[in-house]
This record gives sequence, C-alpha cells and structure tokens, in this order.
Amino acid sequence: MELRWLEDFIALARTRHFSRAAEQQNVTQPTFSRRIKLLEEEMGTTLINRQTLPLSLTPAGEEFLGLCHDITQRVAESRRRLIQLAEQQAGRIRLAAPQSLLAHFMPEWLDQWPAPPPLTPYLRATSWLVDDYFRALSREECDLVLCYWPQTPCGIEPDTEGFVFHRLGEERLVPVSLPQTDGRPRFALDDGARLPLIAYHPRGLFDAMIRSHLAQLGETPDFSILNESIQSNNIRELVSLGYGLGWLPGRSVREALAAGSLVAAGGERWQIPLEIRLYRRAESRHSAVAAFWENLSPGVTA
Repeated sequence: MELRWLEDFIALARTRHFSRAAEQQNVTQPTFSRRIKLLEEEMGTTLINRQTLPLSLTPAGEEFLGLCHDITQRVAESRRRLIQLAEQQAGRIRLAAPQSLLAHFMPEWLDQWPAPPPLTPYLRATSWLVDDYFRALSREECDLVLCYWPQTPCGIEPDTEGFVFHRLGEERLVPVSLPQTDGRPRFALDDGARLPLIAYHPRGLFDAMIRSHLAQLGETPDFSILNESIQSNNIRELVSLGYGLGWLPGRSVREALAAGSLVAAGGERWQIPLEIRLYRRAESRHSAVAAFWENLSPGVTA
C-alpha cells in the first residue's frame, strides 16, 4: 500500500466528496475512485459508506482515519527533518529504509547526534523487500541502507558482499492483539486455538524470522493467514481493527502497549530479537558518506 493512498483517504474524509477530493489530490475522479477501491481491497473491509449524502465513513473507516493521520504525520515529520538537515549541511546522503524505521527509529537516533548528518530519506524504498535495498545500494541508487537484521540465521541471507555495516541498535518483534474488555488479548498464542494471523510477505525478512523463531521454540500455532503485507504499518492497522494478531517492531507499538489499546499476544518467549543495521558500499565514492561514516561510533545509538 502506498503512502498516497492514505493521503487520498484523508482528503476524502475531509471533503466527503469524490470529485473535490480528487481535485485536491491532482488526479482525475476515476483514478481517485480506483485508488480508494484498491485501498479498501488492501484493508479487506469497506471504509466508505457510499449510500449517504454527503459520503460518510464506516466504523472501520473512522478507526482507519486516525491511523492514517498518525502514519502520514510521522512520515512527514521525518521527511521535513531530514530535508532540513540536508539543506543545512553540505552534501546529500540518500538513505533507504523501511517506513517503520523512518517513523519510529530515525528521530530518536538523530537526537543522539550533537550535529545531525545530512540524511535525506529515499521514500521509494519504504515498501521494498530486503534484497531490493542491497540491489539499490550496489547500483548507487541510494548511499545508505538502514534495515532490520536477524540476530540468528533465518534462511534469508541477502548478498552483502562489498558492503560494510554499523550496528545501531536492537529491536524486538512483539506479537500483539487487540485486548478484550478484561485486558487479556483477544487472540492469545498460548491458548492453543486456531488464530487469525496478519502476516508479512512470504518472501520478506520478517516472515522468515517469525517462522524460524517458531521452529526454534518447537511450537507452531495453527494460524489462519488473513492478509500478507510488506509494511508493518499495514499489519498494525488490521491488528488494531481486531482482525487478528501480528508481530510488530517494539518501538512502533510502545505507546499503544503502554496505553492498553494493544496488548502482547504472548510472553517474552514469543518475542523475536533483531538488530538495526546501517549499511554502505565498502568502496563508496561519496565524500559526504565517508565523512559521515567516520563520525559513527558505538555511542551514537538508539
């Protein structure tokens, strides 16, 4: 799912009119309507009540609208900050990263720098699979890759020959669910029941890490896979709507877990440790990248 689809939905919710929303988004109405329909298909539910005048949102649409505002604001904040840094300092360093790292790791990490580096996010990369990042890095389509990395082998090993990396921090994939009225998870991994799973793309790194971790536990719950997505934000949206459980990066659900709007679907043994790494080409010809890399140190982490 593309970020512009979320922006389309926000425009439609604001105007309650397809033609006016399409005009605001600078597209034709047929194109706009098709994108909204694709968004509903991606979410697996009806978001717009087209039988009312003006248009109204379904209950799922109202919930989804809040998530759209949260995601677009976080991405816009990271984008503005990185562009500002690039303008203030000489050189431009293109950073490719998943959307969850841009929104939930980058601001925290940049705050650790006394003089933040001139990084600019390469937003085309937010929906790539892990191999796509390293192919882009080898083609010099980007200068740096910020990515998650398994702490133990999981069966997917991207070709990293010719690249060097810094380990910037740690993260955990946490299984989460919408809570019941008593605070217990609606979908609990220890219950032994068949569970609806909002899953990652089967060729993605997260899917491989989850499968490997469950195999190491010696316990593979009986899952009914309802949806597969590349982006963790899409999974969170469906989990937050109560459709199933899903594994999400801990930073992305920290506030929701503290507030109780989401709860852990299982204990710590179900959590999956991983690293956050920053890669570059070993033989980079970019002077700004070389200067930035020299300033990296174990203390500059988040």
